[in-house]
Amino acid sequence: MAYFAHSGIAEDLSDGQRLADHLHAVAKLARESATWFGWQDWAYIAGLLHDLGKYCPEFQARLHGSLKRVDHATAGAKQSVERWGKSGKLLAYCIAGHHTGLANGREGGQDRYALDKRLSTEYGKQLPVLDPVWQEELSLPEHLPMAEFIWHQSPAQAGLQLALLTRMIFSCLIDADRTDTRRHYDKLDGKQVTTHSLPTLEQLREALDATLDCFKAVPAPEGSVNQLRQEILGHARSQALQKPGLFSLTVPTGGGKTYTSMAFALDHAIAHGMRRVIYVIPFTSIIEQNAKVLREAFGPLGDDAVLEHHSAFDASKLPTQTARDHLKQAMESWNKPVVVTTAVQFFESLFSDRPSQCRKLHNIAGSVVILDEAQVLPLKLLRPIMAVIDELARNYKCSVVLCTATQPALKKDQGFINGFDGVREIVPVPEALFKKFKRTEVKSIGLQQDEDLVRHLTEREQVLMIVNNRRHARALYDAVAHLPEAMHLTTLMCARHRSQVLARVRLNLRDGKPCRLISTSLIEAGVDVDFPCVMRAEAGLDSIAQAAGRCNREGRRSPEQSEVLVFQSPEWKAPPELDQLAGNMREVMRNHAGDLLAPEALTMYFKGVYWAQGAELDSKRLLEIHREHARDFSFPFQDIARDFCMIEAHMKPVIVPFDDEARELIDALPHAEHIGGIARKLQQYLVQVPEKSFAELVKSGSVQAIAPEVLGDQFWRLVNESLYDAEAGLSFDNPFYIKAENLAI
Repeated sequence: MAYFAHSGIAEDLSDGQRLADHLHAVAKLARESATWFGWQDWAYIAGLLHDLGKYCPEFQARLHGSLKRVDHATAGAKQSVERWGKSGKLLAYCIAGHHTGLANGREGGQDRYALDKRLSTEYGKQLPVLDPVWQEELSLPEHLPMAEFIWHQSPAQAGLQLALLTRMIFSCLIDADRTDTRRHYDKLDGKQVTTHSLPTLEQLREALDATLDCFKAVPAPEGSVNQLRQEILGHARSQALQKPGLFSLTVPTGGGKTYTSMAFALDHAIAHGMRRVIYVIPFTSIIEQNAKVLREAFGPLGDDAVLEHHSAFDASKLPTQTARDHLKQAMESWNKPVVVTTAVQFFESLFSDRPSQCRKLHNIAGSVVILDEAQVLPLKLLRPIMAVIDELARNYKCSVVLCTATQPALKKDQGFINGFDGVREIVPVPEALFKKFKRTEVKSIGLQQDEDLVRHLTEREQVLMIVNNRRHARALYDAVAHLPEAMHLTTLMCARHRSQVLARVRLNLRDGKPCRLISTSLIEAGVDVDFPCVMRAEAGLDSIAQAAGRCNREGRRSPEQSEVLVFQSPEWKAPPELDQLAGNMREVMRNHAGDLLAPEALTMYFKGVYWAQGAELDSKRLLEIHREHARDFSFPFQDIARDFCMIEAHMKPVIVPFDDEARELIDALPHAEHIGGIARKLQQYLVQVPEKSFAELVKSGSVQAIAPEVLGDQFWRLVNESLYDAEAGLSFDNPFYIKAENLAI
């Protein structure tokens, strides 16, 4: 009997894909992906065994139209454990979960049996009997060959190493299986397989050099910001030949860290035979901005070189496999030379159990990873994040660059227990550099009622005021909206709207016109503006430093003329976690009144924060869980993925028909053959809404799904456009009280 993996068009399966052909093809693809981290033999075996359960008449009947469900994944997992024992269990997770996801080892998780249950004798009785012919078509080794691996001395981190290795092999298997399956069906459909050559890292470096040469062509006066940027760039690039590992790039705000980090990364990757650069940014709100800067820096190669990873749309929610594949291919493939993604996507993928998130993981190996604004990594998950960063550098041929103006004190020699060891700084003497870059005077002005803040905004024609929540920003804006050029910035605006506000801000600042901007902390995320005065509600010292980076950014004024005024706002109480950070900031302010933003002051601040947090730096005990379950390789993958959640509040994206382009894209979405490109363009029209408020908007009819019969519940648009304000963005507090006539499409 001939066994098939996938059906064809013909009833007799004559054009179907032979099972042995599929298994060997997947094994070879998986092996190729795993060569970057040395476990290619394990990935190859996982590929051979993943569909072993299809060697039975029951599954072949399914290809002929039978509706009886057949578990075809457990058989290979059982073979792996029976042949190779405890080591084979790691492969068993991958094989058993190649459709549903990685399971818990012992106890079942949501909608998934535990691996131990699927490997049990009782469960095995439900499985079809395999045709022994599989042993003639597949050749398996007697022993699992071990790869070179640098094990960590800490049992907890050694457990994490095993779990990450499992995810990496899982990634190779998932990508190989999906790729070979797609090739089979594309061939059936008569689709031409087109290969598109991507720019090499050498070509990208040449293009970036051409961009940087344009900056050098403009003479920079001695001691100017531009001259300092050139010095930083040159010194960082001179460090690129150092062996791969952990690096820090401690550059004052305005020091050109985007270009410097990318230039170093390209030089370093080329020197050591690495394959891509992954640029990890902290906030979704600036992913498009950063990707645009890099595309422009690479000139004509930019569009082909840079991939933005989009997190707002979940391909798994689309109703058809074809639609899911198109969106996944456009948004989740990390095979371009430069990937720009968010910290949430990057780290949650490294701890994920889902095939769609894990599929790209093997493409991280052999990369230079730039962690932009490393200081904002969530405190509650800091220790597991540090452990996985260390592991990428230790065993996956990665170099990781901690890139920030406010370097967190995460090193062993800074007193951080089990902190990073051997981190190399790639800019010249950060302490001296920060003195040269000193452009502001930071002062505390104590308690300020809202009426005091309004007075400050009234008296100053050009001022940026940053507060800690959106409601406070809106209240202040409403109080000064009558003043010339009063503006408001909030995440309740879509990215296109925010870009327009910032363009107006920059123009007014350049021309010396009034410019009063009230914003939440989003403006601290790499937004390039240059105010003579910045006022900042009390927060962590790293936030104060970021706010100061929006004051006298280009050094055109003296520090004495450039005030950063820190205030307490008693009418708007900060949440407990932010209040604690503000307390650590006040402690440093008492001891470093002379220069609150000096590196030694920041080091003292972070030490205080980490000491105060203690065990809460791993609030879900993830490292301890890895240690406990490493003994018998019973890792609870599903539970770990659930608990490793960087943002607790679940948000839903709403598309705002902000302008004619947005409306055209919305109209085109249901009819597009490849929706990935449209989805990428729609990113700039999204507003993220808390799930509870989203449900209220849907209930009131203010938000409706776009073509649900085609697109499922993946894309939602704002139909009640009266809820979107030209000055303040989306308002979703009371959607039920909107007039009925405004609910019409």
